[in-house]
Amino acid sequence: MDKYLICGLGNPGDEYQGTRHNTGFMILDAFAKASNICFEDKRYGFVAETNIKGRKIILLKPTTFMNLSGNAVRYWLNKENIDQSRLLVISDDVALALGAFRLKSSGSNGGHNGLGNIQQLIGQNYARLRMGIGNEYPKGGQIDWVLGRYSDEDMKVLRPSIDTACGIVWSFAVAGIDITMNQFNKLGKK
Repeated sequence: MDKYLICGLGNPGDEYQGTRHNTGFMILDAFAKASNICFEDKRYGFVAETNIKGRKIILLKPTTFMNLSGNAVRYWLNKENIDQSRLLVISDDVALALGAFRLKSSGSNGGHNGLGNIQQLIGQNYARLRMGIGNEYPKGGQIDWVLGRYSDEDMKVLRPSIDTACGIVWSFAVAGIDITMNQFNKLGKK
């Protein structure tokens, strides 16, 4: 059975719940809820599993904190013997407008510490879905912005993109990265 690792980036703990930096966690939570599966506390992360069309999907929310996300990704790739071509990492991105998203088959970390740590440990040949969180913060205010919570108004904008991201996860596992990029990237521009 083909296996896929879908990693949503974020920080563990109640104090980070609902923050912009935890957008990856929010998407995996939505996917798990729609799939009627629950996360279990396992090594380096909260993990949930499901099957889609004969493929095993492993969802990972690292508990290593954002800047050490690579430790969890590397561990679960090795433990489950999953090829990097079947890894999708979901992160927040201040360079994209709130609710916009971009799916790529590989690339740089774009200054994102979580992606940077993953890149240090496994390279940059893995798919990533960047979810826009906007950048309406004053100079020097990026940390407060990414660790700030979404407002109800923000969530009205973001909710449809979270639903679309769940579709992207499904398509990535069933159809592959190229078809998924062709199908969804045109929807992600805001």
